[in-house]
Amino acid sequence: MNFWQQQRVVVTGGRGFLGTHVVAALKARGAASIQVAALPECNLCDVTDVRRMLADTKPTLVIHLAARVGGIGANRANPAVFFYENLMMGVPLVHECWKAGVQKMVLLGTICAYPKFTPVPFAEENLWNGYPEETNAPYGLAKKMLLVQSQAYRQQYGFNSIFLLPVNLYGPGDNFDPAHSHVIPALIKKCVEAREAGSDHIVVWGDGSATREFLFVRDAAEGLLLAAEKYNGSEPVNLGSHFEVSIKQLVELIARLTEFKGRIVWDASQPNGQPRRKLDVSRAEKYFGFHAQTNFEAGLRETIAWFENTRKQA
Repeated sequence: MNFWQQQRVVVTGGRGFLGTHVVAALKARGAASIQVAALPECNLCDVTDVRRMLADTKPTLVIHLAARVGGIGANRANPAVFFYENLMMGVPLVHECWKAGVQKMVLLGTICAYPKFTPVPFAEENLWNGYPEETNAPYGLAKKMLLVQSQAYRQQYGFNSIFLLPVNLYGPGDNFDPAHSHVIPALIKKCVEAREAGSDHIVVWGDGSATREFLFVRDAAEGLLLAAEKYNGSEPVNLGSHFEVSIKQLVELIARLTEFKGRIVWDASQPNGQPRRKLDVSRAEKYFGFHAQTNFEAGLRETIAWFENTRKQA
């Protein structure tokens, strides 16, 4: 608590999915000052806005969560946008934070930065051993450039920034827009709407063989703040749950939890994405004592309940 009581924190993307949970966790920790840098007040792709924001808030710690994100479909449709906006929201921000004398930055990468055929579980030392999965490579590479910048600025300037690599997140407040959502919110929405419409089937991309690891959003926020408190190194660090599930198992589980009784039809003409995703999380446990706490089925139940309650209120 003493650490946070001395910090003036800026959270970029603080109104987003992960950002809202990080801001709540910061309040619980008693941070001296918490500011959110997000649209429309601050366009992080505009360096003038970045400089003005830093001059106004004078942060000691910046947590950079703002990103252009989406599932396979959004990445395939907008590779240039995903590359440019993620690069330009990050690289100038790190540079301006160094110039402004910010004491520490927490930078968020993505599991999409790993090579397509990384040995499982993904260990941080394998991050550069190949090209990312093609459907989201521009996004993954843009985020990975922040690791290069973080290490270069530490080497040349002694700038204290750390780089975390989370798996796919899920939980209350997730993005359920089918044009931009990731697999869990997309499947929840599809199953709930099919159940309510009385549909006898849903269509799911791929063949169900790909595997994924998911991290509950509050666990991710906790891991991020633990790293901010305790980690000051240049090595990238994975944030995960140490739990792998196939897309087929995931769809069947979500169908059961949403009480959708129809058939699951696989569209094998659409891509599976990366064949397997599971992280080696030993570095996070060693460096700052992070271990995910939320049971996967319990996390899904809470996410589904949030989605259904939000739809009823709307």
